[in-house]
Amino acid sequence: MMATKEEISMVGFALVAYAGDARTAAVHALDAAEAGDFDKANELVEKAQQDINEAHNQQTQLLSEEAGGAEMDVTFIMVHGQDTLMTTMLLIDETRYMIRMFKRIKELEDKQ
Repeated sequence: MMATKEEISMVGFALVAYAGDARTAAVHALDAAEAGDFDKANELVEKAQQDINEAHNQQTQLLSEEAGGAEMDVTFIMVHGQDTLMTTMLLIDETRYMIRMFKRIKELEDKQ
């Protein structure tokens, strides 16, 4: 069985959409952390994680099909989707780290 270019492109569009939403939430989480609103920052980074999980589920479906022997024609939108997914996954990891850094900075400032 072979996934059509249209099917692969649709997965690519889904990756871009979910990962794009995740990226937006992660950036807003950083803004909230910088402003000292750590509850909001954590809420937003969790939303980002949920969105990226949805994107990852879309990717996993295609990977499973390919592992099962299906042939895949890579489309540019799929490449873009993969790129968006991977960079956003990294951004979410870094966002979690930076939220902790902002919180620590705030704690140190409050001691002065």
